[in-house]
Formats: sequence, C-alpha cells, structure tokens
Amino acid sequence: MSTPFPFTAVVGQDDLRLALLLNAVSPAVGGVLVRGEKGTAKSTAVRALSALMPEVDVVSGCRFSCAPASPDPACPDGPHETGASESRPARMVELPVGASEDRLVGALDIERALAEGVKAFEPGLLADAHRGILYVDEVNLLHDHLVDLLLDAAAMGASYVEREGVSVRHASKFLLVGTMNPEEGELRPQLLDRFGLTVEVAASREPDQRVEVVRRRLAHDDDPVGFAARWADEEAAVRARIVAARQLLPSVCLGDGALRQIAATCAAFEVDGMRADIVMARTATALAAWAGRTDVLAEDVRQAALLALPHRRRRNPFDAPGLDEDKLDETLEEFGGQDGDGGGDDDPDPGPDGPGGPGGQPEPDDAPQGDGDAAARPEAGEGGEPQTSGGGSEQSPVRAAEPFRTKVLSVPGLGEGAAGRRSRARTEHGRTTGARRPQGALTKLHLAATVQAAAPHQRARGRSGPGLVVRRDDLRQATREGREGNLVLFVVDASGSMAARQRMSAVKGAVVSLLLDAYQRRDKVGLVTFRGSAAEVALPPTSSVDAAAVRLESLPTGGRTPLAAGLLRAHEVLRVERLRDPARRALVVVVTDGRATGGPEPVALAGRAARLFAAEGTACVVVDCESGPVRLGLAGQLAGELGGTAVTLDELRADSIAGLVKDVQGSVQGSRRVA
Repeated sequence: MSTPFPFTAVVGQDDLRLALLLNAVSPAVGGVLVRGEKGTAKSTAVRALSALMPEVDVVSGCRFSCAPASPDPACPDGPHETGASESRPARMVELPVGASEDRLVGALDIERALAEGVKAFEPGLLADAHRGILYVDEVNLLHDHLVDLLLDAAAMGASYVEREGVSVRHASKFLLVGTMNPEEGELRPQLLDRFGLTVEVAASREPDQRVEVVRRRLAHDDDPVGFAARWADEEAAVRARIVAARQLLPSVCLGDGALRQIAATCAAFEVDGMRADIVMARTATALAAWAGRTDVLAEDVRQAALLALPHRRRRNPFDAPGLDEDKLDETLEEFGGQDGDGGGDDDPDPGPDGPGGPGGQPEPDDAPQGDGDAAARPEAGEGGEPQTSGGGSEQSPVRAAEPFRTKVLSVPGLGEGAAGRRSRARTEHGRTTGARRPQGALTKLHLAATVQAAAPHQRARGRSGPGLVVRRDDLRQATREGREGNLVLFVVDASGSMAARQRMSAVKGAVVSLLLDAYQRRDKVGLVTFRGSAAEVALPPTSSVDAAAVRLESLPTGGRTPLAAGLLRAHEVLRVERLRDPARRALVVVVTDGRATGGPEPVALAGRAARLFAAEGTACVVVDCESGPVRLGLAGQLAGELGGTAVTLDELRADSIAGLVKDVQGSVQGSRRVA
C-alpha cells in the first residue's frame, strides 16, 4: 500500500484545506466541490484528508459500518448483538466515473431471490462509504444515472436497491467530496447544490512557492515513508485539533445577530431555496469551533459565505462562480448584530496557526472583450453583397446577442451512446420496451419474460412446492429506451460576408443559445470556424460548453468564405471522434449564409464536401444567416446537399420552429439505416 502525501505538506491552497477541515469537524456541512485546472493538488489534498479523520467505532463483522451505540435497525447484517464492537480508521472510498450502478449501490442475486426468497446482497460503494468519505474525481463526468443515485443517498442518508419487488435498504451517510476541471464540463444543478462548500483552486504564480511544491513532491516520490515521518508531528497536531473542534462544536452558540447576517446575505445574493442558509449556519459554527471559540463572529459568517455561496448564485452555466466581496461586506455591516462586530472590512482570520487561512476569494473573470468605440465605426459586408466581396480585412470580435430558448434538434433513429437528454437510445434507464437474454451480468430483470421462459419447464425440473424453479437460462434482461447525449459540432462561418456587427452578434447569440441547450442535454460540443483561406478547429469536441462559449466570444471575422474547407475540416473531426467514441452519434450545425468564395470552383467544391455528410447519413442543420433585401437561398441549397434542413435565425427560436425536429428526422431518415 502506497504512503499518501501528508495533508499538512500541501503548499498553499489555504481555501481548499480549510474547506476540507471544516467538513472533518462537522460532516453536516455537506461536503466540498473542488474546481480547478489540472495539476493543482486537488486529488492529493482530498486523499490526504482521510489520514486526519478520527477513527470510528463499528459493530464487529458488520459490512455496513453500524455504530455500536445506535445500530441501524434495518441493516441487512442485523439485528446486531450489543457489546461486539471495534475501532477502525474512517474510510475514503473512491467512485470511478465509469462505475456501474451495481458497483455503486450493491448487487442483489436475482436468481436466489426468485427461487429461494433469499436476499443475498453484496454491498456497494455507498455501503463502504457510510460514516466515511465518498470521493468522486472528475465528478462532472459522472453518468446521469449514477448522479441520481448519489442525490437520493445524500438526501435520505440511505441507499435502496430495488429488483422487481425485492428491496434492500441500508444506511449511507457520507462526506461527499468531488473534484473537477471546469474545462471538461459543468455539473448538473441538482448535484451542484448538494455540495455544501465549493473552492476554486489554481496553481500559484509565485516562483518561490512553485519551487517549494516541486521540492516536496520530489522528496515524497524519492522516499514516501521518510517524507511522511518528517511531517508526522504536524499531522498529529491537526488530527488532535479536529478532535478538539468536534468536542467543542455542540457548545458553539449561533446567535440571532449571526443568523440575521446569514439570512440577509443569502437574500442579497438571490440564492435559490433555503439550503444555502443552513449550510452557511453550519459552516460558520464549524469555523468558530475550529478557531477554539464558542461564539460565532461576523468574520465566520463572511468566510462561510465565501465558501458556501459562489456555486449557488449562478444563473446559467456560463456564469463564473464567485461573489462580489464589496457587496458582501456592505450586507454584513448593514445587518451586523450584537453577536458580531461587523468586522467584514478586515481579512478574516479563522483561528490560530495551522492549515486553513483566510481565503475563499475566487479570481474574477477577465474584463469583457470589446471596443467601446468599435460600434460607432462604419461596417462593411452587409447581407446581399456579391460573393466576391468577402475579402475584407479582419474585424474585432463582437459580443453575442442575448441568448434565447431553442427547440430541440435530435438525431433520428435509435442510438446506444452515452446517457443524455437529446436523442432516442437504448439505455440502462428509461421505459421498458422488451426483453432479451442477458449478455454478461444481469442488471435489469424483466420479470414477466423470466416467468414465461421458466414456466414450461416446471414439471421436467421436478417442481413440487409453491416456489418457481428458475435456471440461469430463464433469466431475461429488460431492454429500455431513454435518451442519449450527442456530439453537436458547430461549423461557423466567420468570413467577411458575415462580418456586419449586428448580424454577427445575432449569429453568436444563436450559437450561444444552442450551446446552452447542449449543456442541458449533456452533449459534447465542438467548434469549427472558417474564414480567409482555411478552416480551423477552434475547440476540439469536449464536454465543456462554457469553453465553447469563450472561444465563440473572441471569434474574429473577415476574409473570404472557404465553405468547402470548413465542411472538410468538420468531416475530419467527426471521423476522428467516431474512432474514439463510436457509439456517440453526431449532429452537425452549420451556421452560414451559404456563400462560398476563394479558390477554383468554390461552389462546386463545397457541394462535393457537403455530399460526404449525406452519404454517411450524418444529421445536419443549416442555420441560414443571410439577410438584406436580396436573398440568394444558398443556405437552403447547402442543406439539400448535406441531406439536412435549413432554418433561419428567427425560426431557430423555440416558439417558431415547432416542425423543425420532424424536418431534420425526415430529411435524414432516407439516407440512414435506423439502428
């Protein structure tokens, strides 16, 4: 077994260490979500926390970690006799992103349950994590059905396993810790709200601190045991401080003044629901106990707000988490009560020396790009200009118009891709559509089909009692239909014919609207742009729709219109993605006015490139951006070559394209074999 990196040896990351320690003091805070770029000690700090957690008393032999003083009356291993107990370290259980449902909640032996009526249950990770830590690395990539199970367990403090009328329940209360890189996609709002605290981490830009990080990492890799021994005293001191804070926690007084500040802060930042108020109250109490105090001060409330509110005030996935600290200080000062001294103007000091200093201050986003004088400049390239006029110089990026709700665009047929919310697919969850023989382990029993398969053989099997004699060959797997996530590849024309600021702003607004829809439907997205003489992959396929929005915001325009190059580059992107993920189907959204200029026979070349998509049956939609009094209808012709459909910017809105999905499906149905 490898020796973990000591928690107290982590350099910097004060907010991260403080948030983890507060949850060690008071697990009721609700866990921690750690957001940050790769290589910032997220996983290292989380894995090191388990060594600091106090030991737990458990009933001897209980696979579900029941407490000897109050064992779970519904424990599958119960009832438990009094007196048999033991102490062991608190567990840290890691949930792999690709885990199965049975691995998470446990597995029930269906054959024994049907034939013998025996609840033969093998505990899963939720049972292992009871009274410990459940750690999910890359939690934003967790499949939706596992997220649903986590939400249920976190809300009820118990896990339920249901298999066709046979159920097992066991307690499952754990400290949920997740780490994620926002560039790879965001979390579902329901799961995001389940994390009590959130922390933004980034690598230090101070050379001395970076040198110390490298020095300690190399020292640990060379001699893990010796390195851990050098930090043993610091680890023991923090462990003792956690125990002391836990003992002090019930004595901490959360006065009316602090409660009023908490309520006013949550109201001022317009967070949804009441969970934020409760988490802030528990966090402020834990901060006071960690500092060795029995009263909650304004500085505790301020620090609690910086840890508990940033991820709860986001209104859409493109909003960066964070708080306006000036507004926070004004609110605390205005509603300061007798319990606090209104000390929001000073940097908070959560306690005596040790891990967990002031912080919780995410870096603000860069100032929006753009030129305030640019809007007043005369513009070129309005709609209706001839095809040969697209050779203008590059223009500065324009801001996207206000996004709007779009109607769903789906891929026809029945897929088998990753779970999502866009197109029809065979999935592990959804409505039951039939039954088949299981391929591998049985996961979803189709009871009626199983009974029907076993019934004709009962006399031959010597059945003499009321029980049904079931063999392995009789079991039938339920086939279910749900929804899958797709790869939505945007191919955006950024040439001079699209460069009018008003039109490009509307185009970007439409693409941002489609990106928001892709976020909600759990799609992967990619972005290909073309202008001048070539096309480029502005964003390789990723789960991070906000990264696509950032690239789109800074997209320059100008130059000729190499439509064929854009289509060929998109075709190459799809070819590579099919090799990486053959089950994920694609939806190509071409945003253009349909013009093609530059090079020999640009229109004919674009037509040949488009017919590659039609030959492969790729679902395509052309968003027609042509404007002006003269309309050439080139986008509609391109849609015909692609085997897809065309829709104008106005028709893209949800209240204007009721028949668009049928058009997309109908146009591709003939060129694609339904799965």
